Amino acid sequence: VSTQSTWDSTYGLAAGLFTKDLARAHRCAAALNGGTVYINNYNLAPVEVPWGGSKQSGLGRENGLAAIESYSELKTVHVELGDVDCPYK
Repeated sequence: VSTQSTWDSTYGLAAGLFTKDLARAHRCAAALNGGTVYINNYNLAPVEVPWGGSKQSGLGRENGLAAIESYSELKTVHVELGDVDCPYK
């Protein structure tokens, strides 16, 4: 199976493989340039599993923790509860 066409495309949303040879399917999945690869099924996207594309097929991921992270901005706040010696008096 050639994966060259997946590299030539400007899109990379999803790919599907149907085979009895799971070792080969996993090698192909690793070589394919897509955001989601289905093996022996297609278009199953449970809400807890990140789903999305690569290249021109989307920005980031939907579903799961990956989606929450893409809509969030991390902020760190340090609070000292003891006495602080302040040099800025």
